[in-house]
Amino acid sequence: MAYTIIDGCPSTSGDDFQLNTTTLLKHAARVYPEVEVVSRRSDGTLFRYNYKGVHERCQQMANALVRLGVKPGDRIGVMGWNTHRYFELYFAISGIGAAVLQMNLRLPPHDLSYVVNHSEAKFIFVDESLVPLVEAVAGDLKTVEGFVVMTDEKLDENRVQLRPVMSYETLMAAEEPVFDWPMINERSTYSASYSSGTTGKPKGVYYSHRCIYLHTTAVVIDQRVCHNDVIIQIVPMFHCQGWGLWLCGPMTGAKMVFPGPYSVDTAGALVDLIVSEKVTFGGGSPAIFMPMLEYIRTLPEKPDLSGLRMVSGASEPPLSMMQGYWDLGHAQIVHGYGATETTPIILINTPKPAIDHWPQEDKWNNQRKQGLPLPGSECKIVDAEGHAVPSDGETMGEILFRGPWVTREYYDDPRTIDCFTEDGFWKSGDVGTVDAHGYVKVTDRIKDVIKSGGEWISSIDLENAIMGNENVLEACVVGLSHPKWDERPVAFVVLNPYRADKSVTKEDILKRLEGRFAKWQLPDEVIFVDELPKTSVGKLDKKVLRAENEHFFR
Repeated sequence: MAYTIIDGCPSTSGDDFQLNTTTLLKHAARVYPEVEVVSRRSDGTLFRYNYKGVHERCQQMANALVRLGVKPGDRIGVMGWNTHRYFELYFAISGIGAAVLQMNLRLPPHDLSYVVNHSEAKFIFVDESLVPLVEAVAGDLKTVEGFVVMTDEKLDENRVQLRPVMSYETLMAAEEPVFDWPMINERSTYSASYSSGTTGKPKGVYYSHRCIYLHTTAVVIDQRVCHNDVIIQIVPMFHCQGWGLWLCGPMTGAKMVFPGPYSVDTAGALVDLIVSEKVTFGGGSPAIFMPMLEYIRTLPEKPDLSGLRMVSGASEPPLSMMQGYWDLGHAQIVHGYGATETTPIILINTPKPAIDHWPQEDKWNNQRKQGLPLPGSECKIVDAEGHAVPSDGETMGEILFRGPWVTREYYDDPRTIDCFTEDGFWKSGDVGTVDAHGYVKVTDRIKDVIKSGGEWISSIDLENAIMGNENVLEACVVGLSHPKWDERPVAFVVLNPYRADKSVTKEDILKRLEGRFAKWQLPDEVIFVDELPKTSVGKLDKKVLRAENEHFFR
């Protein structure tokens, strides 16, 4: 690393006391033993216990792992929904010095087997409903010694092809709820997540105990999370550790709610859980927040969501969506930004006092930006020569990050050299601007910027303007090869199934963009589709649309 570290006067601080995940777990069990942890089962019923019970079950599982022969440094795969068992495994596995391998259930089989083999996972824990996904790749796994099925029922081994196979609850029941947690070098891996592999094989990011501890602290400070909160874990825990929001609970003593399996079609179940458990904080993406809002709009009596604040990531949240939640008791949807490489939250659009005097319309427009860097992290935007761009909100450049929870390399991967600067900044691949108040705005991915006639067009800005139409559920704008202009924008639009008006036309879509974009920036065509291709982490897969329509203008 090219930056210099100098030594000052030696301190008397307890710097040898390591930052470990179990430090937070023990704190919650000791200070907030009675606080509830709620987990929704696959049949919709709720399992309830508390931080005292969580700690006891984690100790039982730690004993079971040791009995299985798991040692410090081993990687243990987990493929599961957001439940109390995943919560327990994060602590039990990392608490003995091993590492949780987050197995993304949306990865195609060849990428999933690559991740398991590349990480050299020793055991795999899998939710019963996801067993077929593991069975499909089991024959290709080179280092796995056994499988543990997480189920609410007695395990029927005849229905499972995995061998050797064990039951989570049976393993747990055989152990005592007492374990002497070791102090682990905080630089050791606590968990590993692999990128979605949109270009080449997935890249491994191995997060340290120190990294996730400091990341959690920064989120708690920025979002003012405290013991009065009720946190729901909507973001999948099988990728980027669900943004690490589940650790905010034990750090602050807040009640935790795990929704179990859900989908866009069952968004109403999430809303019902938020209302019944009086949730105040969480995170998610517009892909799930939009169906939740539409479900609420169908209810004869709208819920009062006052006090609810949610971080929205993965894609820019439409203003209409943020305003729709605000109308339900001033529920706040704030924009967050991150990546696998940044643990992932690195920017959050927290309103500053400096903009309190702005007109409301300007405040809403500012909420479209990705936000401010979390304390402890560094962000800079540079031009093609590596020089910082001015903070004028207009000059675009590549966004770079570094900090204690930003990775400095990929695990055992030669692609590291192309993705980081000499002074330790990670190259995000995103193009953006920064304004005088420090707010960062992502204008596009470098590979997704539409280059037309020598000018750049932001596909993200077009998409969000289109989604301002209440009849639109999703929109994706891509640049397609053009014989004269290099590229021209084409919009692919999914109409909102919750709305009665299905007669929306190309002209209706373009009319909404007039006045907000120059005429040459408008899409040449609007194509209505039933669904849009997504990556394994739920983001729009623009490369698929480009490939399928590469001869559109020829």
